Amino acid sequence: MAQFNYIALDLRGKQISGSLDAETESIAVRLLDEKGLSALSVTSQGAIEQRKKRGKVRRRDIGVLYGQLADLLGSGVPLLRAFDSLIKSPSSLAQKELLQEIRASIAEGKTLTDSLKIYPETFPVLHTAMIQAGERAAFLEDVLRSLSGFLERLDELQSKVTGALIYPALLSLLGGSVMIGALVFFVPKFEPLLASTKKPLPTQILLGASVAVRSYWYLLILALAAIGGFIWLNLKSDAARRRLERWRLKIPVVGSALRLVAITRFCRILGTMLLNGVPLLQALKISKDATGSRILSERIAEATEAVREGKRLSEPLGIGGFFPEQVLAMIAVAEESNKLDKVLVQIADTVERRTNRQVDQAVRLIEPVILVLVAVGIGFLALGLLLPIFTMASALGSK
Repeated sequence: MAQFNYIALDLRGKQISGSLDAETESIAVRLLDEKGLSALSVTSQGAIEQRKKRGKVRRRDIGVLYGQLADLLGSGVPLLRAFDSLIKSPSSLAQKELLQEIRASIAEGKTLTDSLKIYPETFPVLHTAMIQAGERAAFLEDVLRSLSGFLERLDELQSKVTGALIYPALLSLLGGSVMIGALVFFVPKFEPLLASTKKPLPTQILLGASVAVRSYWYLLILALAAIGGFIWLNLKSDAARRRLERWRLKIPVVGSALRLVAITRFCRILGTMLLNGVPLLQALKISKDATGSRILSERIAEATEAVREGKRLSEPLGIGGFFPEQVLAMIAVAEESNKLDKVLVQIADTVERRTNRQVDQAVRLIEPVILVLVAVGIGFLALGLLLPIFTMASALGSK
C-alpha cells in the first residue's frame, strides 16, 4: 500500500485536498469516485518527495514551454515527438526531468491534461482547465499560445512592480544602516563631552537609543522577531488578511495601483479562459483563486452565484466599489453584445496601461517619502548632538 495525496472537487464543486492509502493510482482514483469526489490530481508521496529534490520550474520557463509546444504542434509535429524535441533543449535539469515524466505519462495513454494535472504546483488549475478545453475542442495550439502570452504579460507586470520597488528598498536599507551605525559608533564619542551638561529632550532620547542599541541589541532583535511572528501568525487568518488588504487599498496612489493589478489579472484570466472555450461558471470559479486579492475573490464568488441564478456578471461585481465604473460599463455592454471574452482581454490591456502609470506614480511618491524620513532621522541625530553644544557655547559667551 502506498500513500497518495489528492486534489479533488466535491459534489458542490468545492476544491478539497487530502491523502489516502491505495495500491495504485487508478485504485486511488476509484476510491475517490466512490466517495463522490472528482479527482483533479492524484500523486504518490514518493513522487512528491522526488519533486522536492528536483526543484521548481520557473513560471517564465513554463510560458516559454507553452509557446514552443504550440509552434511544434502548429507545424504538424505529433505530441510525443514534440516532447522529444523539447527534452533536448531544456533551460534547466529540473525542467528536463519534468518533461521526461510528462512524456512518459502521455506514452502510457494519458491525455496532456491528465499528465499535467499530476504536477499542480507547476501547472495550476487555471492552465489545465484551458488545456483540457483545447484538447476537447481541437484548438490546443491556440490555447497554448494564449497561455504563453498570458504568462509573459504576468511576468512583465510582476517584474515591473518588483523593479520599481528596488530603489525605495535600497533607500530604506541605507537610511536604517546609517542610523544604526551612528547610534553604535558615532553617538558614544559625544557621551563624555556631554556628561556634565544639561541635556535637552532630543539629546536624552538620542543617548538613550544609543545605549539601548549597544547594550540590549539582543533584546531588540528578540522583540522584533516576536512582533514579526505575532503579525505572521495573525495574518494566517482570513479576517486578518482581509483587514490588511483593506488598509493597503486605502493608501493614496499605492492602493489604487494594487486594485488595478488585481482587476487586470482577473480580466485577463477570465477573458483568456473564455476565449479558449472554458465555460463561464468554471472560468469564474478558477479565476476567483488567481487574482491575488481576497476582497476581489469574494466579489467573484458572489458573481458566480449570481450568474448561476441567471443574472448578469456586471451587477454583483459593482457591489463594494472595487471595480471602476468605466470597467463595469464595458463589461455590461460586452454581456449585451455577447462579446465578453474579447472585451475582457481589451479591458485587461487598457487597465494594464493605467496600472503601469499608477505604479510609476506610487514609486515617485514612495521615493521622496523615504528621503524625507531619512533626512528627518539624520536631522534629529544632528539636533540631539549639536543642541547641547550650542547651549554650552552660548552660556560661555554670556559669561
